[in-house]
Amino acid sequence: MSSTNDRPIQAATQTGHWQTSLTSIAPNRILIRGYPLDEMMGRLGFAEAVYLLLMGELPTPAIGRMLNAVLVSSLDHGVTPPSTLAARNVATSGAPLKDCVAAGILAFGPHHGGDIETCMRFLDGGLTLIRAGGTLQEAAQAIVAESVEQNQVPPGFGHRFHSRDPRAARLFQMALELEAEPARLIRAAERALVEHRDRFGRPLPANVDGAIAAISADLGFAYELGNAIFLISRLPGLIAHAHEERTRQSPMRQIDPKDHTYDGARDRRLPEGRK
Repeated sequence: MSSTNDRPIQAATQTGHWQTSLTSIAPNRILIRGYPLDEMMGRLGFAEAVYLLLMGELPTPAIGRMLNAVLVSSLDHGVTPPSTLAARNVATSGAPLKDCVAAGILAFGPHHGGDIETCMRFLDGGLTLIRAGGTLQEAAQAIVAESVEQNQVPPGFGHRFHSRDPRAARLFQMALELEAEPARLIRAAERALVEHRDRFGRPLPANVDGAIAAISADLGFAYELGNAIFLISRLPGLIAHAHEERTRQSPMRQIDPKDHTYDGARDRRLPEGRK
């Protein structure tokens, strides 16, 4: 799908009025990108509505299912991420829930939640080579070599905890079913990185940020919207952690993420009929 990253900025009108194409509000009527909001309710899933708001058109069922999987993929990742710790540390002070969640959002950065935009730019370099006539493998080797020459791990690869990120594996499975070219490119880059394993001292499989970047690129999202998708996905997790901290723990405690014990539900399987 075409990218919107280089879409030209429309010139302002000379009427003195500024314009928005997102939502129209009138007495007793709310239109989101032209669709009545009350008609969307119960008929569109949250991921489909997010796509409509960000991109301007309704997604196909396949795209809606793909984006829904992306939003679920980063819902939460335990107590150790910086954003979660930030939310919990503010919560232990007794601050309102909104302040705790805001602190968590402010903790997103290039090494946590911000790698998606960087990876989208990384993949775009390879896609440009393919459009110029290069093969998938040639493009993958070229963009990997550029990172290796700078002694940098390519964005979207490796994980501090997982040797094989199960979230990325599932997203790639779904993306490859749709024949998404960015997903095929990042998997080719993953294979190209194997040649440089000794350079970095560890395997570097594609992680969930890389998978989300590939899918965001295929869906035509602007670079910064890749990071926004992660923000939307993780927001419920931050709310849940802040709420749990406020209701289960004592105030003003020193939080050591390595000292926690999980006491929630054990392994469960989704009910039949949920695929």
